[in-house]
Amino acid sequence: MSGILIAAPASGSGKTTVTLGLLRALRRRGVALSPGKAGPDYIDPAFHAAASGETCFNYDPWAMRPSLLMSQAGRAGDKTLVVEAMMGLHDAAMDGRGSPADLAAILGLPVIFVVDCAKMAHSVAALVRGYAIHRNDIRVAGVILNKVGSDRHAAMLRGALDAIGMPVLGVLSRDPRLAMPERHLGLVQAQEHAALDGFIEGAAALVEAGIDIDAVIATAKTAGGGHAGEVATIPPLGQTIAVAKDIAFSFAYPHLLEGWRRQGAEISFFSPLADEAPSTDADAVYLPGGYPELHAGTLSAATEFRSSMDAARQRGTRIFGECGGYMVLGEGLVAADGGRYEMLGFLPLETSFLERRRHLGYRRAEPLDDLFFQGPLMTHEFHYATILSEGTADRLFAATDAAGNALGKLGLRRGQVAGSFLHLIDRGEA
Repeated sequence: MSGILIAAPASGSGKTTVTLGLLRALRRRGVALSPGKAGPDYIDPAFHAAASGETCFNYDPWAMRPSLLMSQAGRAGDKTLVVEAMMGLHDAAMDGRGSPADLAAILGLPVIFVVDCAKMAHSVAALVRGYAIHRNDIRVAGVILNKVGSDRHAAMLRGALDAIGMPVLGVLSRDPRLAMPERHLGLVQAQEHAALDGFIEGAAALVEAGIDIDAVIATAKTAGGGHAGEVATIPPLGQTIAVAKDIAFSFAYPHLLEGWRRQGAEISFFSPLADEAPSTDADAVYLPGGYPELHAGTLSAATEFRSSMDAARQRGTRIFGECGGYMVLGEGLVAADGGRYEMLGFLPLETSFLERRRHLGYRRAEPLDDLFFQGPLMTHEFHYATILSEGTADRLFAATDAAGNALGKLGLRRGQVAGSFLHLIDRGEA
């Protein structure tokens, strides 16, 4: 396998810009790519896909079984796997598991370390050396010096790293044009970025001017990961699944949908924001997360979407919503403008985005019945919505956090309709 992990000491070091520029630069050279994103992220992968022209898959070392990680990497075949880490190289969940370093160890990926050098010089050697020797089961293969102020600054940084034998693969100057717009869950989505291709082209020009692309390619060829064969993900919701897909419902993991296809399910897409109906042939409807709180008025007024969903419910179609999709299955949503908008009303749930509170972390979820899921599930929760009220309905999961602390019973189920704020990632070990 050929591949690299692009990591950093901490968030905000420039990993995403470097990754996007590198993907586009490699694509220009005709390198076959398989982009990846470590951890539970929906937003960055869309940028990676735009830069590379390929679907970006998540590699989550806490929530995914090692066999699934290796199987997914193995399906890249002869393509070069370029994975962007999350947070810092050794940052993990509450139980200490699931760091980017864990992923590098499982897949045998050499680490390319991006360091924000704006406020340091010779100290870079101590920083990099500490990360390089902290674990003996991973290899920091080289460093990209980011936000370098001048040629003199670069010379000091290079000299310090030469002294510890650490290769410098590139030097990038500060460039305010490469700042990316953000909102409450991270970057503004790729499909909403008006000048995305120009931004990526600018990042690629910066990378091509400052990074030794041949050295990066050579580093990728030293990856040592194996292939675990075909590994099944969470079983599909049905045989024919209609999936909501637009800027309000964009948080669907590609590995989950692809896993359902490999298990024999047929998948179609529809846009609630465009007032589209799910296929009448579907025996399951999946409403993934996204930003329904930013489009509550449009969804509330989408008469064809609402009536077709009600018809699907009356036919006995299995309907599942997670996070934003769960909110839409409820009775009402209070948006940021303070207005309450009527949702589908399938579950006795009122939510608010006006009263914001962050909910973040990995969850191990045990289904409370087998009508939708069986066995433990590895999931993640990240939202700012609050629950105003919940009525009478069956609970869906009993959950614990990453440290094993009980979180009580989460989610709701009423007949063939169910949902929760948890994003499904993989099966858990029994």
